[in-house]
Amino acid sequence: MSVITDVIAKVKQTDPNQPEFHQAVEEVMETLEPTVKKHPEFVKASIYERIVEPERAMQFRVPWVDDKGNVIVNRGFRVQFNNAIGPFKGGLRFHPSVNLGIIKFLGFEQIFKNALTTLPMGGGKGGSDFDPKGKSDGEVMRFCQSFMRELFRHIGGETDVPAGDIGVGGREIGYLYGYYKKIRNEHTGVLTGKGLSYGGSLIRPEATGYGTVYFAAEMLATRKLDFKGKTVAISGAGNVAQYAVEKVNQMGGKVISLCDSTATIIDESGIDNDKCCFVLDLKNVKRGRITEYADKYKTVCYEGKSVWDVIREQGIKVDIALPCATQNEISGTNAAALVKNGCICVAEGANMPSTHEAIKIFQDKKILYGPGKAANAGGVATSGLEMSQNSLRLSWTREEVDNRLLLIMKSIHKACHDTAEAYGKKGDYVTGANIAGFTKVANAMLAYGVV
Repeated sequence: MSVITDVIAKVKQTDPNQPEFHQAVEEVMETLEPTVKKHPEFVKASIYERIVEPERAMQFRVPWVDDKGNVIVNRGFRVQFNNAIGPFKGGLRFHPSVNLGIIKFLGFEQIFKNALTTLPMGGGKGGSDFDPKGKSDGEVMRFCQSFMRELFRHIGGETDVPAGDIGVGGREIGYLYGYYKKIRNEHTGVLTGKGLSYGGSLIRPEATGYGTVYFAAEMLATRKLDFKGKTVAISGAGNVAQYAVEKVNQMGGKVISLCDSTATIIDESGIDNDKCCFVLDLKNVKRGRITEYADKYKTVCYEGKSVWDVIREQGIKVDIALPCATQNEISGTNAAALVKNGCICVAEGANMPSTHEAIKIFQDKKILYGPGKAANAGGVATSGLEMSQNSLRLSWTREEVDNRLLLIMKSIHKACHDTAEAYGKKGDYVTGANIAGFTKVANAMLAYGVV
């Protein structure tokens, strides 16, 4: 058995009830097989065994009081996975599905994503099974303050810098940072995604969505194609999806879909800028449901179905797919339907939204496929730029940040593309992203000795 097979088997044995983590480890480790022969020093130093083990994982109780005076108890998590190239960096996710296995999968992916950005950031992730949907601002504030009462002792500007993720937007970051600042008596860049008035960066809310589209455009360019006149399917309706729509519109594409946990809307006429602004207000201010879009614009609405189920069942033609919702949203069956319906490019705005079966179909059919750790790295890249601005006590213009983001996404694409070709896997962005990110971290780990 190879060292890769041994590592995967050990992870499954020692963490038997963490399927998402197993999936992430398998997806990365299987593509690292070519590095075993090329880098015997990695095998000797047990880098493969060490990189799948987090440096530390914290689980803690989060008690808070709702508006009716009831005491509610949630679980909080922070997994600090690897800080070989910089402080731990990764978002906080507030969603009922959150458990240790999901946080570990996200933290593991974050190691390689952050390495690809060219910025000095390690990998980590955190969150809670708290659901902010339907909660008042007061309830969210009290939860965030209780969460930070424990988290603060584990984070710091040079140690671990959390950000937002699903369920953690500007409101939540504000409450978290305000309480951190109060109890630590310091104003420091310990959280990213902050408001512009207290240290945030322009373009940060847009960065993940913009970056995903930039990466897709780079992939398309390898085949002398672009977004102009293309029909684009986007899943989700949150931060990433909203700004992916905006950037696709700017590049001349037509987005026809969005979804949330309740329904999918299909708008064959295209979600133009005015409609996109309505979605931003609906989801970020009113915190409403996507069904309200269908009511306003008289479009088709499919309740209880995902974008990819609808595309499969209705046979809707799609040129480009940008999954921006959550993990494992595209099944093998849905992937086959996308290919059948004319899809030529998939770029992941979400983390691990395609199953193993879906990825295999995309690759077998020679579809341009950009994995999340590369395609959606624009968000954490701009978080890194926010950290730089905080350290310098400066604020860059919108144009400066957007230009830096574009250059970073071009650099990530080039690293993935060139690494895949160097290892005999031309066009395989999964292998390219994994090996490029892994070798950078592995070399740093090697330099430190056994720590």
